[in-house]
Amino acid sequence: MDEPNSYEEQRRRQVEENERKLEELRLHRLSAAVREAAVKPMPVSSTPPSSQKRRFAVRFLPPSDLLVPQTKELKLRYLRAPPPPTRRSGRVASLPKQPDYRDKKAPRRGLPPDRVYATDEARDYAFTKAKELNNQLFSAHPSFIKPMTRSYATGHLLTIPQQFKKSYLPWFDEMIFLVDEEDGEFPMPYMAQHGAIGSGWNLFAIGHKLADGDCLVFQQVQRTKFKVRF
Repeated sequence: MDEPNSYEEQRRRQVEENERKLEELRLHRLSAAVREAAVKPMPVSSTPPSSQKRRFAVRFLPPSDLLVPQTKELKLRYLRAPPPPTRRSGRVASLPKQPDYRDKKAPRRGLPPDRVYATDEARDYAFTKAKELNNQLFSAHPSFIKPMTRSYATGHLLTIPQQFKKSYLPWFDEMIFLVDEEDGEFPMPYMAQHGAIGSGWNLFAIGHKLADGDCLVFQQVQRTKFKVRF
């Protein structure tokens, strides 16, 4: 009967010893806290994302003496290889060296002989004469002054001043007639959307030898008829 009692006594002492160690380590409280944390939801941070701390990546650079300055010449040296030397056959090796035109730009060509531009003095003189002529016309018929540029003298369109177009010309496409100083009539279409005289103007300009710097006076004698004075 002594052996069972001694076993029970030893087991009881072992259990008490384990409980004392658990109390010292507080493991039962730690396990309870872990269970409570697993049940509770994670708290949501009230701090806006913009105010949160940002993480920056750290990059280690080599010493300054190992860095090579990236100049424009150095970049071109790595991007573009030097041109290979020109090979010359044995038959022409004894001949004198020919000039190299690869890196030389061609000389700029001058203007064609028929492309002549008027000077500022000539433009001012022509505009003054056209203004004097316009003041002498009958005021009952509206008129406008149109200086000629290179594009007007050789082109296919002639734009009409915006204010004159809104006040006196139709709002839709229509045929108009230009009458020169010899009473010759030249029909040509008027494009209301662009406010310009279309095809037919080029023949009128070439036939009357208009050039850059000229200044014309257009007098509206009828709704779709203009007297052109040079």
